[in-house]
Amino acid sequence: MKKIIVATAISVGLVANVQAAGRDTISIVGSSTVYPFATVVAEKFGKKTAFNTPKIESTGSGGGMKLFCTGVGLNTPDITNASRAMKKSEFDKCNKNGVTDITEVQIGYDGIAIANSKKGKPFDLTRKDLFLALAHEVPNPDGSQTLVKNPYKTWNEVNASLPNTKIEVLGPPPTSGTRDAFAELALEGGCKKVDWIKAMKKKDKKAYKKVCHTVREDGAYIEAGENDNLIVQKLDKNPSALGIFGFSFLEQNDDKVQGSLIEGTGPEFETIADGSYPISRPLFFYVKNAHIQSIPGMKEYLKEFTSEAAMGDDGYLLDKGLIPLSEAERTALRNNVMSGKKHTM
Repeated sequence: MKKIIVATAISVGLVANVQAAGRDTISIVGSSTVYPFATVVAEKFGKKTAFNTPKIESTGSGGGMKLFCTGVGLNTPDITNASRAMKKSEFDKCNKNGVTDITEVQIGYDGIAIANSKKGKPFDLTRKDLFLALAHEVPNPDGSQTLVKNPYKTWNEVNASLPNTKIEVLGPPPTSGTRDAFAELALEGGCKKVDWIKAMKKKDKKAYKKVCHTVREDGAYIEAGENDNLIVQKLDKNPSALGIFGFSFLEQNDDKVQGSLIEGTGPEFETIADGSYPISRPLFFYVKNAHIQSIPGMKEYLKEFTSEAAMGDDGYLLDKGLIPLSEAERTALRNNVMSGKKHTM
C-alpha cells in the first residue's frame, strides 16, 4: 500500500480508515513494565473473542511514544504502553504529526524496586543514598556548596551504615519509563534532601534537573536494556549488585530477588497502594482514537483491559503485581475510555 500524504482537506479519521483497512490485528508498543499486563489481557482477549490476539512489542515508554506519535494509519501503532505519563514534548509531537485525538488510560500503580539477589543481604537505603551513589555530579565531600564528579566507589563511602561493597547497579536505559520514574522519584527525591541544591530549582530549573536526573557513566550504573529478565539473571550471578525494575517484576521473581527497604519501607502491595513506599508511580496506556473504528477489536480490547475482571480488586492483573485503582477511579476511567475522552496537556 502506498503511503497516503495527509492533505488539509482530508480528515485524519478518513486517512486512518483508508490506511488501516488492510490490518486486522491490534498493534501495541511501549513500556516493558506494562508489557506483562498487556500481554495477559491480550491473551484473554484472544481466547474470549473472535478477534486476533494483539501484537505487543516491548520498546520502552520513550521508544513507544516515538513510534505512536509518528502519525495515523496502517504502519503506526494503535496503543502505546507507558510506565509514566506522556510528556508535553511527546504530546506536541503527536499533534504535529496528526495524532490529535488520544485517550489516556491509567491502569493502576506500580512501585520501583531496588533489588538484589536472595543470596546476598537485603539493603536498607534512602533516596539520598541512591542520589549520592548514582548521580553524575554530587555535593563536594569537603562540605562546600560545590558539585564534583561522583567520587564514590563503594556503598559505605556514601553511607557508613551500608556495606563495604562496590557500587554496581543494573538498570534501564534512557528510553525506559522506569528510568524516567527512577530519576524523578528516587534520584531527585534524594537530591532535594540537599538544601542548597533544592534551592537551585527556583533560580535555574534546567540546571537543577540536570544535577538531580543525570546518572553517572563511569560503570557504577550499568544499562541493561529493556529486558528485566536479563537484570535478574545478572543479579543471581552477582549477589552484591543491585537492580532496578517494577514491583510487578519483583513479585514474579521473588524466588530469586528481594526488594530493598527505602527509608524503612519495603516495596509491598499495601505500601504502594497507600503511597507510603517512596518510589511508586502510576501506569498508563494511550489509545489512538482515529484507529478505533478501523482496527477490528479495539473497543473490545479496551473493554477487557478496563473490566473489573482484569483490573478490579480481585482482577487477574493483580496476580501479575498490578496495584489497582480505587473503585471510584475505575468507574471514572471506564466512562472516559468508552466515551473516548480526549487527552489534553
